[in-house]
Amino acid sequence: MYFLNLSFLQFVAVFGGISAISVALYLLDRSRRKLVVSTLRFWVAAEQPAVAARRRRIQQPWSLLLQLISMALLVLAIAQLRVGSPAQAGRDHVIVLDTSSWMAGRSGNRTLMDVARDRARQYLKALPVRDRVMLVRADGLATPATPFEVDRKKIEAAIAASQPGSTALNLDQALLFARHIQGQDGHRVGEIAFVGSGRTAQRDAAVALPKNLRVIAIPDTIENVGLRKVGMRRSGADSELWEIYVSARNYGVRPHNVTLALDFGPPGTAGRVTAGSRPLSLAPGADVETLFEYRTSAAGMLGVHLSPHDGFPADDHAELELPAQPTLNVIVYSAQPELLRPVLASTPRVTAVYRKPEEYRANDAGLVILDRFIPPQRPAADSIWIDPPALGSPIPVRKRVEQAQFTHWDAEHPGAAGLHTKDFKLDHATVFEAGASDGRIGEVEAGPVIVARAGKPKVVVLGFHPALTGMRYELATPLLFANLLRWISPEVFRRSEIAGGSVGSVKLVMDQASAASDVKVTGEDGSPVPFTMRDRTLNFFAGSPGGVKVVAGDREYLYSLTLPELGETKWTPPPEAHSGIPKFATILESSSDLWPWLALAGALGLFAEWLLYGRFRRGLARVRTLPIRTQETAGVR
Repeated sequence: MYFLNLSFLQFVAVFGGISAISVALYLLDRSRRKLVVSTLRFWVAAEQPAVAARRRRIQQPWSLLLQLISMALLVLAIAQLRVGSPAQAGRDHVIVLDTSSWMAGRSGNRTLMDVARDRARQYLKALPVRDRVMLVRADGLATPATPFEVDRKKIEAAIAASQPGSTALNLDQALLFARHIQGQDGHRVGEIAFVGSGRTAQRDAAVALPKNLRVIAIPDTIENVGLRKVGMRRSGADSELWEIYVSARNYGVRPHNVTLALDFGPPGTAGRVTAGSRPLSLAPGADVETLFEYRTSAAGMLGVHLSPHDGFPADDHAELELPAQPTLNVIVYSAQPELLRPVLASTPRVTAVYRKPEEYRANDAGLVILDRFIPPQRPAADSIWIDPPALGSPIPVRKRVEQAQFTHWDAEHPGAAGLHTKDFKLDHATVFEAGASDGRIGEVEAGPVIVARAGKPKVVVLGFHPALTGMRYELATPLLFANLLRWISPEVFRRSEIAGGSVGSVKLVMDQASAASDVKVTGEDGSPVPFTMRDRTLNFFAGSPGGVKVVAGDREYLYSLTLPELGETKWTPPPEAHSGIPKFATILESSSDLWPWLALAGALGLFAEWLLYGRFRRGLARVRTLPIRTQETAGVR
């Protein structure tokens, strides 16, 4: 006989505590009792209240003994006393079911997942009925589908509900989790049964495999050619030209010839036009990379297709959303618009409209440039003020200077990025009284002459006209305007790169170093995505298909993670691991549970004690003696 839930010391501690409390209650019972007498001669008027004496012995030892025996039976039921030996007790098994993306591959009319579910049910039926089983679904993460269960129907329902995921199998993590969860609650450790094909992501060779491992392998002789990566970015020479990079891989053991085709248009199949097509020849285990170009400034969906389809069609198609070419609408109010046309026309993302000062409207949207005049009402949109009069300037004017040598660019402000020219003079310039939070982009010896104020709306004030000073011959002039436009509307001038890839771990090597605080990674719903960053390399994990946006300074990276992640290595089980469906000895079924009978006996013992010695007996005795007492009282009267 042995305990299943408690050790012997735990049983002794629990029963000892209950026994001590019961004995103390019998010894320390000082409750008053109401006595009914038959005549007044037994009434003694006490001038002082009677003092209850402490009991020195147990007046009802048989009642106490019956209670202790009943409590012992109940504690034995809680401890699950069993007939047999611990070697005959049930064990805890963990079924690690491969639910990686590769399990969606088809072999004939069935998927690998269908075969794996059947093999998991066969293993479950082979286990002794007293054994507990936990189901763990393993793909990129190890996810427990059930706790340790004796009820086989719950395990079978969890197996039937298991479906292939989108990530590659991380077998080391799944086996480590199974080994950690076994034996935590004192039960005997059973087997860790892995059911799957064994196509895994890159493994850590230092991870030790559990000694109780059983491998139920699923054959996967599937030929597959699939897309690995799709990358897109706008050409540096032509903003309407998309450069498209496509990578495909042959995961099979035979060479294959496929056709790679691209189409573009609205979501869906109707209205799409062919964007390119190219035949590809892939050797076994080889990668092929190819480039396409497609010109468009409109938004739409780019589809990438491989044909013919094979046993794993999930990676034969990818969809990428192309954003429209963003533009910045600029309204220029100037009496000499020809002075500003060259700097605004040099940027293809700027659409400029020129108006006279008397045509001013305060409700313009986009960016408003005010050339040497003060409007009757300040614009509600972002604005650039060029050499404004002192009365009405958005930044207070300190003084006017003549023939001032330019002395300083604020390299920390985005508006002065890449500007170093200082060998020019300003014939006439206004020096501003900049606030503590204002950006002092450019300065002369007397103070700042280019000031930027962040907020809503953003305001930039130039104390001179660049085309009417010595700066008109400097390369810094178009660069200054480009920086100011980028600072005012960074979303318009961000360089976008679009990538189509597989879910799972994503590594991004950025073009320029950025601080982690300046990087923002969000999902399709706008929720933040955790990431790590080292030098220029950013890493994040996406466990399900969807889109992820990375914004770092003037760079924007859009990820369409819709392709399944496939493992490129085939795991070979160690020779000492068990394999196949086992046959367990029937001796595991011979131990018997006693706790239901012990619980029943304990409850009957407490009920008997209440009948024999409890208030029920005292109340019954009072009922029997009540008529006699009434007659005696009537006789006295």
